[in-house]
Amino acid sequence: MALPSPVSWDAEKNRLKILDQRQLPWKVSFLFCSSYLDVAEAIETLAVRGAPAIGVTAAYGVALSALHGEKKSVDLALKRLASTRPTAVNLFGALHRMKKRAATLGSKVLFTGLLEEAHKILEEDLKANRQMGELGQTLFPQKSIVLTHCNAGALATAGYGTALGVLRAAREHGKEIKVFVDETRPVFQGARLTAWELLQDGFDVTVICDNMAGALMQKNAITSVIVGADRIAANGDTANKIGTYSLAILAHYHQIPFYVAAPTTTIDYSAKAGSHICIEERDGTEVRTSLGSPLIPDSFPVWNPAFDITPSQLICAIITEKGVVFPPFIENLAKL
Repeated sequence: MALPSPVSWDAEKNRLKILDQRQLPWKVSFLFCSSYLDVAEAIETLAVRGAPAIGVTAAYGVALSALHGEKKSVDLALKRLASTRPTAVNLFGALHRMKKRAATLGSKVLFTGLLEEAHKILEEDLKANRQMGELGQTLFPQKSIVLTHCNAGALATAGYGTALGVLRAAREHGKEIKVFVDETRPVFQGARLTAWELLQDGFDVTVICDNMAGALMQKNAITSVIVGADRIAANGDTANKIGTYSLAILAHYHQIPFYVAAPTTTIDYSAKAGSHICIEERDGTEVRTSLGSPLIPDSFPVWNPAFDITPSQLICAIITEKGVVFPPFIENLAKL
């Protein structure tokens, strides 16, 4: 079964079509965004998520704001979309690019020019994912048992995926890949999304609770760990879904290779280290409930950071579309 595109343009009605990931894996349904406000809400409510996919979606949101050729509306869209999710750097890179393109366009061609730029951002992400997969798959032996966290697949990008794209490429090269998927509390992106898309592709997949990873490693049941990233600092420190840091520590202790896969658009050279990365904190309702069903009373205090920082010392390699980068990261990332 072919995976539906997470983000696509409906040219007939000039609107953005988004696969509603809040409904997966039980239902494949779509949102249709006709304004940048619709797009902002889709990003904030996790209907669309994953750093590259957020960047692509936001670009189309800016294009939608220019339907009537008003630059004032574009300025409002840029401000509103920038406020949606603070950690994923791809969002701000895409918005910066759309702002630069808007500055070169007159009102008569504002919409068509911005839409063309959004299309380019989508196509470039797809191409980067394929290149990343080809380069990264060389790190995996003929038979690999891989653990991954959250969702860094086709659903988190324009298609194909970053971390999961590497696994797809490995299988396309004839390698035998078994995947263990952390459920990824509190929103279950691993159990709901990663397991779903890999099963659609015919992978051998097993879902585990987040707190079972150490036991698997202790049994020598994992040969490598691969994750995506929402922002990578200049020194290689990496922001990714909460729980990634714990996995990196476990992998380091058990001497299991820990890899990060992300396009170069995810590298933030202005952030010298992970301490400079803003970590989004989300509503405690996500922790107090399980997919809408109550787990604990609303009165219980909750801390709900969406991401954590994995220090570069725990990362064996960062896979990008321009090459596989090994330590020392502060020097080798700069070469990109």
